[in-house]
Amino acid sequence: MCSQWCINQLKVQDSEMRKGQAKKRPLLPDPKYKDPLVTRFVNSLMKDGKKNLAYSLFYDAIDKVAEKTEDEGLEVWKRALNNVIPSIEVKRRRVGGATFQIPVEVRAGRKVALGVKWLIDCARTRGEKTMIERLVYEIIAASKGGGNAVKKKNDIHKMAESNRAFSHFRIK
Repeated sequence: MCSQWCINQLKVQDSEMRKGQAKKRPLLPDPKYKDPLVTRFVNSLMKDGKKNLAYSLFYDAIDKVAEKTEDEGLEVWKRALNNVIPSIEVKRRRVGGATFQIPVEVRAGRKVALGVKWLIDCARTRGEKTMIERLVYEIIAASKGGGNAVKKKNDIHKMAESNRAFSHFRIK
């Protein structure tokens, strides 16, 4: 049987081990455009730690977007990202044996993360030959309000709208 002293020692050890959440480290801006959002996009685009390859893919895609749209490439990309970023999503909550999809607001950091992820994932699933072409056509389509990434955002919004009746089960 463990005494009170033993229980207190276990609590002290437990509190020493848990340090809380890790601090958010700021992202360095990218070399060409000096924009941390570009770095965030490139980090998501990167595979197997090949950051230089990811940067070259992104910069070539932005240059081709500028050629095709006769507009500034980075502005078209930002417009595409803004069209993909969701404002509301659904989360599952189990209430009384039934699972409900509850609409919730998306946090600011998660909004950008979801938008970047969807844009890259939808570009990867496109049918063009090279990743640069896939990225170019997905960015152009998303900037015009079309494309699979924008469709995904709209589907999430429709799902949240149709489950609006369950919003009183909101997760606190």
